[in-house]
Amino acid sequence: LAKRRRGQLAALSIAAVVIIVGVPLWWRTTETYRAWLPVSQINELAKLQLQLSTDVEVVFARGTVTPEQQKKVPLTQTQDDEHTVDEDTVLRYRYETRYRTATVMEEDALNQLTAAEADLSLHTLSESPCGSLVVYVIPESSSLLPQDVEVYIGQRRTALLRIGAQMRVGRTIEQLLAHLEPRLKQVLQVMSFSHTDITAALSDRVRLSPDNRESKADSMRAFKSSPGYEITFSLLNPDPKSHRLHWDIEGAVQTYIQPLITKLAPVANFSIDSQTLYYAMLGVNPRFDGSRNAYTLNTDSLAHVINPVEARLGSNAASSNPVLNFLLYVPDVHRSPLYIQDYKKQEVPSNAFHSPRWGGIMVYNVNSFYGPDAVFPVDINIDMAKVMGVFLAQLRLLLGVQPSSSPPGFLVEPCGSTGLADWELDRLMWSRSVENIATAATTITSLAQLLDQIGNIVINDNIAQQVSSAVTSLQLAVAELEAGNLGFALQYSKEAILASERAFFDPSLLHLLYFPDDQKFAIYIPLFLPMCVPILLSLLKIVSEARQKRREKQAKKD
Repeated sequence: LAKRRRGQLAALSIAAVVIIVGVPLWWRTTETYRAWLPVSQINELAKLQLQLSTDVEVVFARGTVTPEQQKKVPLTQTQDDEHTVDEDTVLRYRYETRYRTATVMEEDALNQLTAAEADLSLHTLSESPCGSLVVYVIPESSSLLPQDVEVYIGQRRTALLRIGAQMRVGRTIEQLLAHLEPRLKQVLQVMSFSHTDITAALSDRVRLSPDNRESKADSMRAFKSSPGYEITFSLLNPDPKSHRLHWDIEGAVQTYIQPLITKLAPVANFSIDSQTLYYAMLGVNPRFDGSRNAYTLNTDSLAHVINPVEARLGSNAASSNPVLNFLLYVPDVHRSPLYIQDYKKQEVPSNAFHSPRWGGIMVYNVNSFYGPDAVFPVDINIDMAKVMGVFLAQLRLLLGVQPSSSPPGFLVEPCGSTGLADWELDRLMWSRSVENIATAATTITSLAQLLDQIGNIVINDNIAQQVSSAVTSLQLAVAELEAGNLGFALQYSKEAILASERAFFDPSLLHLLYFPDDQKFAIYIPLFLPMCVPILLSLLKIVSEARQKRREKQAKKD
């Protein structure tokens, strides 16, 4: 009896140790560590509600308003416009307009001979902050604008708006402002953000309507927003025995490309390199046109040019940034001159084409250098001004600087030596800010859904920190957009997209590193079953004996 009693106590002790110590210890040592994530804030970001605010200052020059009207000009005026893109995306636009009269120095600037000189003089007086506009209302008698021009847009963040002849006399200030409102809206559509541009920036998130096909095509042409880009200029010399090519690519980059890159510094970082490839041929054979005594490439064959050439370009494995390729192809002497034709079988003036989200190719003919007494190889100096003019235009398109179509009566000044006007930079920054916010929000939301669905993925503190950083940067970016601080909004949106991608692509989140539940059972059952069976049988025997004793006692009492 004492031996049986000791056996029962031993079985109970072992069972108690297993249940009280073993199971919790095993559970604790094998549980998946999951750091806390701001799930509620992430769910709020899933419904994208953005408000874009811009400041517009309307300045009345002398002769546009009477002294009596000046007293009644409102100081500020706010206009809100809301668009529901889809059930999860709402866009609000707020235009805060301030009215005032021109200062003496501004009047002197407006008395310049040309609108371009007036634009420069007004810029030197005061530089408008990023994302804002200043519209100067000038009288109809002003000689700054040609007769058929009502609005002049310069290289900065200022515009000149000529007042109509019908508003010269006998109208109230309310009628004057109502007359200016349509033109002011058109100026904002050209110089600042437009609903079409913003929805195009959300093309990866929302489905665009058929009316936005052109904007969708523009957005598909441009590279997606990235913290950095690699720009590669390549000179393709398929026949080095016939011509020896010289191109001052370093000087050309400093003269034509570097000013644009410097101005785009708030948007992204850029690195530039160049290379010369010998015996690099096109992937297609051009056709000879006897009527023109030249070789031609039609539009249908251009798609087959890139792949064979791209294999020779190489890639920068040390960088994950997108690469913009610009190729200058000099045909060999036996296939020169070579011209690119459009869909109408007409020669393309630039003799170049670009491929969306890849780069551009220009064909540079040198057949004029081959005289009857030419000694091969012929030394040829490439006209870099001609080449860089084409590459600069392609670079603007690939980076998302779209040429805005101006309404009738508008005169838009060319961008100048920098390759980018101030207001064009603002338009790009508005689009990139919205695109970054939408991309980061989608990435964080997808990551939260993935981690919620797969419960055995470890969420370490580093990932939680990156997610929290992305959420905080997203909230700050949305707040800065609402406040109209475009520069800060873009900076926070870049930080958000970097943090969200670091968290999403963290190697520790690979699901293949963890066992699914069925594999866990297959491992633990052979380990625990031999140990648990004797303990369970002993416990069952103890329970059975206890019941038997209880029945015997009950029988004795009866």
